[in-house]
This record gives sequence, structure tokens and C-alpha cells, in this order.
Amino acid sequence: MNLGAVPWTNVRDALASGRPVVAILPCGAVEAHGPHLPLETDVIISDGMARRAAAKLAAQDIPAFVLPPLAYAPAEYAAEFAGTISISAATAKAVLLDIARSLHQQGFACLAIANSHFDPANVAMLRAASAEIAETGLAVAYPDFTRRALARTLTDEFVSGACHAGQFETSLVMRDQPRLVDEGVRPALDVNSSSLIDAFARGARTFSEAGGDEAYFGAPGAATAAEGEQSFQTMADALVQSVLDALAVAGAIGEATDAAD
Repeated sequence: MNLGAVPWTNVRDALASGRPVVAILPCGAVEAHGPHLPLETDVIISDGMARRAAAKLAAQDIPAFVLPPLAYAPAEYAAEFAGTISISAATAKAVLLDIARSLHQQGFACLAIANSHFDPANVAMLRAASAEIAETGLAVAYPDFTRRALARTLTDEFVSGACHAGQFETSLVMRDQPRLVDEGVRPALDVNSSSLIDAFARGARTFSEAGGDEAYFGAPGAATAAEGEQSFQTMADALVQSVLDALAVAGAIGEATDAAD
């Protein structure tokens, strides 16, 4: 259910149904992702996660609307690469808080944040914004895949930290937007095993300082659409479970149950 593609009356009727209505906001960035993936890679991934989660929630009789993506975010690590558009954390947070306020006023029960842009400044902003939104009384679901427990549900490459535009992200884009993957470039790219996690820890402030002169880390040549779908399902399940937990805490539904496959 794409909110931007339906008449306002559809939203009105859902809010009047007596069921808790969830708004899912895909959060990404306009940021360099190697020479083979589009600048909107994170938007594509977050939107794919959101759409699959909305379908899973609908199967549990919980209406969910996928909002138009929030495509701009702090992205200073990639700012040296042409096309990257970075905004301040304060600006991004203000927009997110305003979106939440509007949803709360209309009667939405939960804001679910589908994020795949793991720049440390963006993650910190989303954590802070989620806490502030929850204080207003609107339930918030934010599965943070940078937390160890959730990270371990994803691929070995993701856990390693060598995962920006590598096998993990390339597989996801190959699954949902294969026409945007440059197959003339991707298969010949060398493996870049430099870990962003380690680089951040030692104080690197740009992708180049972290060892990513072409704005990618990992093994894009090993990517497959099948792996991408598996990762999408795992991420969507985590988002659904986060929604169920948030709604249960808010008293909008009974005790949370494991997300359906």
C-alpha cells in the first residue's frame, strides 16, 4: 500500500477502521555506491524492505502504508564523490519529527522506520529522533541493523563491515532494480575487504580514508538476486517484529508474536 499512490479517502477509511494503522518510512540517501550501483541504492533497499514488511503486516490484518522515501540524509563519508548529497543531522531530524507529528495528529498508531543508510551520523540521528517521537505518544518501530543482534541475522559480509556496495547491497539492488546495476563493470570489480567498522573505530572520516577509493567495500562480483531476496525477507521480518513489539507496548494489539514468513 503505497500512500503516495492512493487517494486520501483510502487513508481516511483505514484510519477509521478500528485497526492500528502503521506508516512505514523508507530512509535512504543520495550517496556514491561504487562505479556499478546507483546513487539511490539505499533508497531502493529501504523501499524494498518497507514494501515487503507492509505485505507481511497486511497478512496479519494490520493496515500499513509505505510513505514516499526520505531520500536525503547525513552522508559525509561519501561527500568526496560526485553526486553525493549530504544534509545535516539536525535538518534530517527536524524533517523526521515533523513527519511523525503529522502522522500522530491524523491517528496513525505507529511510525516504522525502514533504514539501510548506515552512516554513523545518520544512525545516531535516527536513534535520537526515535526516542523523541516515542515521547509524543506515537509508537515507533526502528530495527537498527547496526546493533549486533540484528546484524548477525544478515550476511557474513554485512557482519564484517566490508559491505558498502559490496555483495550484500549489490544483491539487494539486483533483486529489485536490476536494470540499474552496471553489469559491464560489476563482474570485474576486485574484492575490497577493508572493514568500515574497523575504519570508523580508528578515526577514518571518509570512504577514501577507510580504503574505498571507488566508494565500495566488499565483493560486488559475488552478488546474486537470490541472496538479495533472502536479505530483503530477513530485513522485512525484523521490521514487522519491531512494529508488533511497538504496538504491543502501546496497547494497540495483544502480545507481540513472531513475524510471519
